[in-house]
Amino acid sequence: MSSSDQLNRYLFDNLHARGELVQLSSTFQNIVKAHNYPEGVKALLGELITVTSLLTATLKLEGEIAVQLQGDGPVDYFAVNANHQQEIRGIAKVTQATNAVGLKDLVGKGNMIITIRPTKGEPYQGVVALEHDTLAQCLSHYFEVSEQIPTKLWLFHNKENSEVAGALVQLLPDSDDKAQQLNDFEHLCQLTDTIKPEEIFTLDAETLLYRLYHQETVRIFEPQAVTNKCSCSRDKCESAIIHLGESEIKEIITQDGSLNMTCDYCLTNYQFDEQHLLQLINQNKH
Repeated sequence: MSSSDQLNRYLFDNLHARGELVQLSSTFQNIVKAHNYPEGVKALLGELITVTSLLTATLKLEGEIAVQLQGDGPVDYFAVNANHQQEIRGIAKVTQATNAVGLKDLVGKGNMIITIRPTKGEPYQGVVALEHDTLAQCLSHYFEVSEQIPTKLWLFHNKENSEVAGALVQLLPDSDDKAQQLNDFEHLCQLTDTIKPEEIFTLDAETLLYRLYHQETVRIFEPQAVTNKCSCSRDKCESAIIHLGESEIKEIITQDGSLNMTCDYCLTNYQFDEQHLLQLINQNKH
C-alpha cells in the first residue's frame, strides 16, 4: 500500500458520477492493536472504519459522524467516529467468545445507526435495518432509501498485513437526463467491480484509478490524510467526574482513595488521586 493512509475523491469528466478511494494501514493497525479482537471482529471493524471514512467524505459540511452496528449477535456493538478532517477511531464490544465471520453472524438481527453532528446546525440520524449479507450492500441500501442517490461500495480487508481499503461510486444528479445518469453510474460500477485485492493493497491511487478507468477522464482532487485520533482527554474525564456530584466523589475517596478511568477506544488510562478529586469538588463549588 502507499506510504501514507489517504482518501482520494475524484470526478469523471463527461460522466454523471463521482468516486472515492480510501486505503488504510497504520490507521487501522493503531485502532485494533491493543484490543486482541478475534479475526472476524477485526475484519468487520475494519470494514466499518473504511465505510465511515467514505461516508465522511460524502458530507459537504464540517462536523462529526458516528456509525454504529447494533444487534443480537455475539458482538454487542461496533462503533466508529470520524470528523471532516478524517480523524477516526473505532471499537467493537465483544460480549462472548466467537469465531464468527461476517456481518450476519457477528451482529445478527440489528441496525446500522448513522449520526451526523454538523459544527453548525442540528444533528440528524439515519437508521438502517441490517437486512443484507454485507456491510457494503447495507450502505448501498441506505443511500437508495434515505438519500435516494444510487451508490455502490466495495470493501477490502488484508488479514496478512492488517490493512483495509474501499471504493465508492455515486451517481451525480446534475442533469435532467435521468437515463444517462443511471447509465453512467452502472458503467462505472462495472469497471469498479474489476478491482482486485492485490491491486488496491499495493498500488497508489493514481495508478489504480488509471487501471480501472483508463478509457475515461478522471479528475482527482488533492488527497486527504486519514489518521487515528481519539477524542478522549483528561479534561473530559474531569468533567465526567464533576457531574457525579460531591457526595458520590467523596464516596469514591472513602472506598478507593483514588479513581482510574480508561478510554474504551484507545485504552488510555487517566488516574485521579484523592487530592485531585478534592480539587474537583472545590472547583465545582465556585
